[in-house]
Amino acid sequence: MSALQFEPTPRLPKRQRDGHKGTFGTVLVVGGCAHDPRHMLGGAMLAARGAFRSGAGRVIAAVPAPHAATALLMLPEATVISLPTDARGELIASAAAHAIDAAMPEVSAVVIGPALGRSAAAGQVVMRLLAMDERPRVIDADAIGHFASHADAARDLRGTVIFTPHPGEARVLCDALQLELDCVQRATRPAAALSLAQRLGAIVVLKGAGTVTSDGLRAWRCDAGSAALATGGSGDVLAGVVAAMHAQFGGASGVTAQAGAVETPGALSALAVELHARAGELWSAAHGDAGALAHEIADLIPDAMQQWRDENQRE
Repeated sequence: MSALQFEPTPRLPKRQRDGHKGTFGTVLVVGGCAHDPRHMLGGAMLAARGAFRSGAGRVIAAVPAPHAATALLMLPEATVISLPTDARGELIASAAAHAIDAAMPEVSAVVIGPALGRSAAAGQVVMRLLAMDERPRVIDADAIGHFASHADAARDLRGTVIFTPHPGEARVLCDALQLELDCVQRATRPAAALSLAQRLGAIVVLKGAGTVTSDGLRAWRCDAGSAALATGGSGDVLAGVVAAMHAQFGGASGVTAQAGAVETPGALSALAVELHARAGELWSAAHGDAGALAHEIADLIPDAMQQWRDENQRE
């Protein structure tokens, strides 16, 4: 695997000057947890913010009903769907699925998992969304654990699925798939990402210093970034950026042909990684390598996008 040649990160497709919010796709983020004592919500809203900052025309946050009002306060630009819960705040799987299904006709790409928690009902929602094949799905955070807990889950994957594990989550996937891979060392990470992608039949974004993206045939490595990205919520932002690239340019909303861009799902995922990493570099250039907040990284994505466009125009 030392001879593996990395693919170049693609250019950022042009944005239509006469477009509207429907032109640039809708990202659905399914996350948040109301029954856990920690009452998690931030990860879902950071993913939503990352999707908006990456150019998605619309973002829908599907969160447990007790968190719906807070979600709107955190990101008033989002459309919020309340997922029904029981008296303990735990999702009611069938009712949550019905609420999500009602939104699906408008959706171009989905993020599943940020701050979702590990309840059985959440797991049912995850597996149901994974069974879809119409839209790209980004499987992040708690959704990775739910997926790994199901025997032969990879057999049921359809369409474009992107897993975004950090090394610990990659280890969980490897254990579930009975793969002996080193997902930590720089020298072995490309082979690990490639093998995981092949075994899953999906795209794998193996996060960490020198993030490696693979679709099972090719691999991309991102050498941009900084230590500032090592902060809670940074990965949630990345999940939103990945979904936004697919929503805008992956063909689900018909934008690819209009924009004149023909990029594979793997290349679009690698582009998202590059933009996220460059946003981290921009933060570090102003502040150093420590102290970043994840929402600040998200808010620098537009600057990173313009930087990437400018560099590619000079080539």
